[in-house]
Amino acid sequence: MVRKKEASIYTWQFILLCLSSLLFSASFNMIIPELPDYLSSLGGAQHKGLIIALFTLTAGISRPFSGKLTDKWGRVPVMAVGSLVCFVCGFLYPILTSVAGFFLLRLIHGFSTGFKPTATAAYIADIIPSNRWGEAVGMHGLCFALGGSIGPSIGSTVALHFGLNTLFYVSSAFALLSIVIVMYMKETLKEKESFSLAMMKISRSDIIDMRVIPAGIITLLTYTAYGTILTLIPDWSGYLDIKNKGLFFTTFTLASIGIRFVSGKVADRYGRTKVITVGLIITISSLLFVSIASSVERLILSACLYGIGTGVLSPAVNAWTIDLSHPQFRGRAMATMYIALEAGIGMGALISGYLYQDVITRVPKLFFYNAFILILALSYILIYQIRQRKNMVSSS
Repeated sequence: MVRKKEASIYTWQFILLCLSSLLFSASFNMIIPELPDYLSSLGGAQHKGLIIALFTLTAGISRPFSGKLTDKWGRVPVMAVGSLVCFVCGFLYPILTSVAGFFLLRLIHGFSTGFKPTATAAYIADIIPSNRWGEAVGMHGLCFALGGSIGPSIGSTVALHFGLNTLFYVSSAFALLSIVIVMYMKETLKEKESFSLAMMKISRSDIIDMRVIPAGIITLLTYTAYGTILTLIPDWSGYLDIKNKGLFFTTFTLASIGIRFVSGKVADRYGRTKVITVGLIITISSLLFVSIASSVERLILSACLYGIGTGVLSPAVNAWTIDLSHPQFRGRAMATMYIALEAGIGMGALISGYLYQDVITRVPKLFFYNAFILILALSYILIYQIRQRKNMVSSS
């Protein structure tokens, strides 16, 4: 019997989606490595933990709204709003040059990641067969990660040769290109409603989708490490005399990209929770390496390990979230997962920034603490798998 060949997931709509996400990711990531020094120049060095924490705060707050709008107004307009916020903020950074103005912008800028990724994840679930969600999420994540890789490198290069104001404008240009691409994408929400202010009214049930709580717990615990990395790695890179502060981010993103070519397919074949377990073990190892990374070579090695770990984890967790969700409420389900993500990043950034206080010798210890938090995530997923096996045995 001849086996029927599966249709390719790489349709024109999926390619446009990936390209838009790459540009969007590059837009907001390219300024991150330069922000700690920029804040210091404004007189706010002691508040570096707020750079990421405020960004993730509004991203998290906006998730219930973006989830509801995604399920009612449509995937495409919500994606466009996310990129539009990035476009506007790039022009405002050179204007609001006080510490208070800077933090106000970080709050506003956070709305971008509160909107676009939520609608994007729902769009993927709409256009891709369920048995290939892991592969599709992995490949989309590869493009998002690629944007996160080229963004910091481009940003540091532009800032070095042309100054920070030009960097902010280049960030806006990338966001604009992302918007243009989104406008050529076909809406996939079948029962689309016209926008109304009533859509902005959020009830308790709109905030959290209880179906996807297990995936949310893993996301919350694992992304505390990323918040710490965003906050501390630029200063730690400077301490190790690395000129390009985006090098760590570029390295771990390239490693993440490499593994995503296969990790999503593996999650589809062998199961989400098994792949998540492997990803957590690798990520824990990477954080332990960072805690002893007293040389450039060790830091690069730890970046590679972190990239591989997150490249294994991310597609599996995203696909698991879709698995657990109800088709009618995919926007809310993805919003729940992203609320956990933003909360994890925000807590990691805020706590590490508070404990850091510009004392560079504290950095290794803070990464060691983060490894322990991920051990909690590993314990949870192992217990979850044991319970699932028991339920299967009892039901049979």
